[in-house]
Amino acid sequence: MALNVHQLHIFYTVAERGSFSAAAQALHMTQPAVTMQVQALEERFGTKLLNRTTKKLELTEAGHRLLPQARKAVELMRDTDEMMVAYIEELKGRLQFAASLTIGEYVLPSLLGPFLRRFPDVTVDMKVMNTTEIVDAVAHQGLEFGIIEAPCEVPGLEVQTVMDDELLLITPTDHPFASRDEVTLEEFMREPMVLREKGSGTRMIMEEELRRHGVSEAELRVVSEFGSTGAVKSAVEAGLGLSLLSIWTIKHELALGLLKPVKISGVNFRRQFYAVWLQSSLLSIPATALLQDLRGLSHDR
Repeated sequence: MALNVHQLHIFYTVAERGSFSAAAQALHMTQPAVTMQVQALEERFGTKLLNRTTKKLELTEAGHRLLPQARKAVELMRDTDEMMVAYIEELKGRLQFAASLTIGEYVLPSLLGPFLRRFPDVTVDMKVMNTTEIVDAVAHQGLEFGIIEAPCEVPGLEVQTVMDDELLLITPTDHPFASRDEVTLEEFMREPMVLREKGSGTRMIMEEELRRHGVSEAELRVVSEFGSTGAVKSAVEAGLGLSLLSIWTIKHELALGLLKPVKISGVNFRRQFYAVWLQSSLLSIPATALLQDLRGLSHDR
């Protein structure tokens, strides 16, 4: 069983305070919880550390031997906390990463302003690529981390959820679907479609969900493919076809009344955005701070 630093902290506090009740108060714990942790530490070492009598608490010989080491552990934790707090407060450095098009074009620009005002000594170098390209850059080209629109299973990569999203069918405002909140899958399949390019997270999520409903890509009426969400939106506005896009990407057009989102009955295009980095590396503090902001943005949506 590995040595538990938290238990060392509790033992040290009990020894310094002279009682379990005083230690519990100092640690904001219950007295039984303090007692249980000290007992677990004694079990770990296979010896008594404290003699409990009705009048007072005394260290055993083993307890006396352990106390200086416990003090060092507590001091190291305090020093580490102080060092990291100071570093975060003076957060500096160059933040290099890649984001998929939806996140890079429509989510991060509004987030980076407040982030850089909080951390004025950080400079951001963000590349915008599709999900497949980002995974390759992280796995093989030394990129610190990326934010992607579809999950991936690549050996050696850590993948964690950072945001929620949903794809919606978007139509021009003069399309017959625009007067409805929902259409059937069969109606959707009869419409001409303007899609993002293969390899994009948006395309991958669409294909996967349709396969779950027994629909292959070959059954769709794909009239055009574009490498950017902006081009897709312009094509839909011009009446070239319909598309499936993230709710994050159409907020401006919705506010202006240029596009109308419609749900497809029984089909769920909800997805998550993911951060991806090498399992063998630790994220820098600027990267960790940015991902925390993204998680908070998702909750506030």
